[in-house]
Amino acid sequence: MNQSIPNYHWQFPGQRIVKTSAAVTLCLLFYTLIGYPAGSIPAEAAITAIICIQPYAHDTRESGLSRLWGTLIGAVWGFLFLLGMSLSPSLGTRSFLLYPLMGLGTLAALHSAVLLRRPDVSGLAAIVFICVVIAYPEIGDPLRQAFLRILDVLLGTAVAIGINSIHLPRVKRENKVFFLPMHLLTDDRFSQLDAPVLFRLQSLLRDGARICLMSEHAPAFQASQLGAVKGSVPMIVMDGAAIYDPNENEYVATTKLHPASCRWLMKRLEDQSYFIYTIHRDRNCIYHHGELTELENAVYRRLKRSPYRYYLDDDRFSASDVVYIKLVTGWEQADRLQRELAPMLEKMKLRSVLRPQADPAEGCALYFYAAHADMEHAQAHLMQLLRQKDPGLEPCDMTGDREYRSQADAVRLLQELGREYEPLAFPELWKNRPLHRAGHPARLSHDRA
Repeated sequence: MNQSIPNYHWQFPGQRIVKTSAAVTLCLLFYTLIGYPAGSIPAEAAITAIICIQPYAHDTRESGLSRLWGTLIGAVWGFLFLLGMSLSPSLGTRSFLLYPLMGLGTLAALHSAVLLRRPDVSGLAAIVFICVVIAYPEIGDPLRQAFLRILDVLLGTAVAIGINSIHLPRVKRENKVFFLPMHLLTDDRFSQLDAPVLFRLQSLLRDGARICLMSEHAPAFQASQLGAVKGSVPMIVMDGAAIYDPNENEYVATTKLHPASCRWLMKRLEDQSYFIYTIHRDRNCIYHHGELTELENAVYRRLKRSPYRYYLDDDRFSASDVVYIKLVTGWEQADRLQRELAPMLEKMKLRSVLRPQADPAEGCALYFYAAHADMEHAQAHLMQLLRQKDPGLEPCDMTGDREYRSQADAVRLLQELGREYEPLAFPELWKNRPLHRAGHPARLSHDRA
């Protein structure tokens, strides 16, 4: 059986990896310079630095403080244990007595952390206690042993905080346009973005990232989800049938149904109840054909309160303004209708999409768009418009194979976007270094998404 092998390419290590390795190096170099004093454990400082290095300097300080607390608790109990053992040296010769006493010392370290309201460091306190006492009876000075453990941790923590306070140089990819689907950021179109997701998105936009938000739905939903956040480039809405600029409150481009195709579809749906979505003079006007069904009423009552769309009761609209037609019905009826119309849709240059409603009790919705009104076509059209002002722009699709599962997934997606937009300067400069070749001028390599 022939299987394709993924083409992996080497990537420059991230900023956290570089900082962690630098912190470990500094810790070990420090012990080399002072000559490895007896009883010191360089690995303890290095491990502390590894644990304390966090994505943000604030997190590093918190991690370092927690590790210091755990070390102090464990070292104090280790000192008390060794001091007690020095008063009864004979206990050290009997392992069946020594090891249960070490177990009791571990219990004391764990429980002390809980009593001090620092249960998060209880495990570390127990580990430090064991590190202090495990070499007994080959320990001469209990106080020195405890002090050295604290010194090791202090050194690792200080190095980690210092290293993480240094910001490695980064370079902004100002020629990138990032296409980001809204459904990867939130549960459904009626939910506002979670605060951490909204904060990171706003930070990226404020920092200059060109982010095109893409949605299957009308701009009204993005207005409620994003609040005061405005995109840096127009957004793609209505499943690619329209490009909307929220800053100017206008539709930059629309792909409407051909009037003949629209009239044919409405004739075939004459006995159905459906909504007709039009765009006229930058206004999303929605008409209805037939009597509102029970399912449609549930949707209509919720959506008509939006100030970004207009529901009209008459039928005075132009077929040339129709962007799509939507039926709200049950799954079985929608599937049957979709199969009935499928043979003619391609001929009439139409496409249909079946989607669930936000509330399962409201059934599903069957949408009819122009055949070429899709996300891919809209992305190409938007890039063409943007390149009229900036010819060097390149697209970067953030869709991939991701599925939204939780707030943490959305935050990680925006973190990945941030790394794509503002990578470390060193690998970027290396990739874009001038290439001098015989007979050719120096050229720059361009990283295409």
